[in-house]
This record gives sequence, structure tokens and C-alpha cells, in this order.
Amino acid sequence: MSTILDPTGELEPAQRTPLPRPKKIDGITVGLLDISKARGDVFLDRIDGRLSEGGISTRRYVKPTFAKSAPVELLQQIASECDVVVEGLAD
Repeated sequence: MSTILDPTGELEPAQRTPLPRPKKIDGITVGLLDISKARGDVFLDRIDGRLSEGGISTRRYVKPTFAKSAPVELLQQIASECDVVVEGLAD
């Protein structure tokens, strides 16, 4: 069980059991989510390149602003198109 803290003013932290990690990444699709912070795209470009070199399929997504949570529609799209996600946090 993990405790997930939400900086948007929650009264009690959420308790969630993390999903199992894939045993291998061959044949899966990795989503790369740019949260729109400075240089996050540079980080994700490097990750994308390394994954592509290994034959791993990637899909890129961009959050409209880092100041707010990702829109539900974007999260649903990512969940339906990807097996795992890397979020680009940078400054």
C-alpha cells in the first residue's frame, strides 16, 4: 500500500495499491507525458530516443499546463493507448 499526497489541498492522503510493473518492456507501448515544465520535452526526447533504439513503441502526450492536473480526457486517452507512462518533470 502506498500513500499518495495531492498538493491541491486534500484533507486525507489517498491510499492506493500500486499496479504491478511489467516484467519486460518488449512489445508494450510506453506513453511519454510532457507536463509542460521547462525542458521536460528535452528529457522525454532522450527517453524516447533510448526506447526507440531498443525497438520499444512510444506515444507522446502534452499536458496543457503544469499548474493543473491533466484533463480527464487526456488521462483516459493515455490509459487506453499505453501500457506504462513516463512523466517528464524538469526545470
